[in-house]
Amino acid sequence: MTRKRSGGVSRRRVVLAAAAVLLAAGTASAGWFGLGGSSDTGQVFTGIVEGVAVGGYDPVAYFTQGRPVEGSAQITAEYRGATWRFASEANRETFLAEPEKYAPAYGGYCSWAVAQGKLAKGDPKNWDIVDGRLYLNYSDDIQSRWRKDIPGFIGKAQANWPGLAAGN
Repeated sequence: MTRKRSGGVSRRRVVLAAAAVLLAAGTASAGWFGLGGSSDTGQVFTGIVEGVAVGGYDPVAYFTQGRPVEGSAQITAEYRGATWRFASEANRETFLAEPEKYAPAYGGYCSWAVAQGKLAKGDPKNWDIVDGRLYLNYSDDIQSRWRKDIPGFIGKAQANWPGLAAGN
């Protein structure tokens, strides 16, 4: 894959420099920069379909159609080291405009497992959207456990994720 870079300083360097300055000044929210308790750091789980996020399902469709929809191998995007598939060009464009909004929490790993301090695959057929965020779980049984205390498990997962993400 060839990556195109625009001239000058990369966006990542600008964001990192701004984060460092604001953190040093004590005014930045670590979550806003994808640091600390954010679920938008670390690698993306791609173990169901090698190199492909969300097992090849379209992450935007969970929000727009309310169900998992398989993406097309012909309609893809690269984000956070993984290939993401989409059911339509419109969904791909929607994702690219705000990938952090549509990418599953914890890189698509099982949210309940992350709350337990472990990594396990997230199954795209075991999902919930909570407060505008997509969460995947390992199985029907694990999803049932997850649903018994979603806010509690999210709190635990947010605390555990930085250490787990760093180990990926």
